[in-house]
Amino acid sequence: MVASEIRALFAVASRPEVVSLAGGMPYVSALPLDEFGGMVGDLIARNGAEVLQYASAQGDPGLREQICDVMALEGVQACADDVIVTVGAQQALDLVTRIFVNPGDVVLAEGPSYVGALGTFASYQADVVHVAMDEDGLVPDALEETLARLRREGRTVKFLYTVPTFQNPAGVTLSAPRRARLLELAAEYDILIIEDNPYGLLGFDGEPMRALRADDSDRVVYLGTFSKTIASGLRVGWALAPHAVRAKLVLAAESAVLCHSSFSQLAVREYLATQPWREQIKEFRQLYRERRDAMLDALDAHMPEGCTWTRPGGGFFVWLTLPEGLDAKAMAPRAIAERVAYVPGTGFYADGNGRRDMRISYCYPEPDRIREGVRRLAGVIENELHTRDTFGGVGPHRSPGVDTPGPEVI
Repeated sequence: MVASEIRALFAVASRPEVVSLAGGMPYVSALPLDEFGGMVGDLIARNGAEVLQYASAQGDPGLREQICDVMALEGVQACADDVIVTVGAQQALDLVTRIFVNPGDVVLAEGPSYVGALGTFASYQADVVHVAMDEDGLVPDALEETLARLRREGRTVKFLYTVPTFQNPAGVTLSAPRRARLLELAAEYDILIIEDNPYGLLGFDGEPMRALRADDSDRVVYLGTFSKTIASGLRVGWALAPHAVRAKLVLAAESAVLCHSSFSQLAVREYLATQPWREQIKEFRQLYRERRDAMLDALDAHMPEGCTWTRPGGGFFVWLTLPEGLDAKAMAPRAIAERVAYVPGTGFYADGNGRRDMRISYCYPEPDRIREGVRRLAGVIENELHTRDTFGGVGPHRSPGVDTPGPEVI
């Protein structure tokens, strides 16, 4: 585990004069907070002895049944007995990695990949091998080539980690034909797939994509969370795993935390049972769509020539690539000096790549703040281009380790 070189920057980025396009924080203020507070108060008044007591390491049975209903929106047919409740999807990922990975084992991951996952893999001494992506998500041909090469080298691949829908950090979504091909390759090479799906219900157009788990219940471990569709502070997520894997996850959870918070679990159970949660998700989708549109419009209006970016259909993030000769990580302090913050792309690679890339987020600031932040960022990039043209570009650079920001930017 290594300290982040950019962590100190985000302490400055939290100042009110800085427009932060860095954070992946959901906009929880859109929740009916008074009603939520009343619901929690009633829950404690009625069931305080249960709410404030120890619980099962697998999680509350009623909540696990409700989780199956939530996953059914993405085509997943599941049994509550195969669900384990966790402290957010992050703990689920940690438990899966603990079970499967020995030091030196290969974990495949999209390039770029979720920064929290890379930190977990590093802590268990996995060798992360990235697989290329494009606007339609992970590239199956690149995956097949990588799997064949690793097989020839006699290396052990424990699993493929993927965020297939509205990916963090790139915002892209794995197309339906590629999902089918991905499952075929997993069967051919006998590898497990870890499907991390925090944003699947937050699409801006049409019905939710069909989850990978919906088409393969034996080879896919599905990770979910209520952090994006209810509230991140509750820290309630889950894993849906094949039965034998689920048993190991329960043992690992017991050794890690003994049991999870009854309070958080029963608050989520009560919310799903008594509140119009599907309507609330629709409200979140509309709110994030407006902010996504504000960001894309501002990028179209202000970004200098040579910059490219993704156009997400849901979720929280846009992935922006700078022109040749610019370094997003080196530029970050100068951006904060101009009162705008982002996450440099190197944090989303285990091998030091991503120096021309950055993740910018539209989930938290108001639309006008997003537009102003993009305008400031474009000005910083213009100055960097002027410096490049005057003095030449930056040289090759590779950062050792995983440059992991804190939870405020996950």
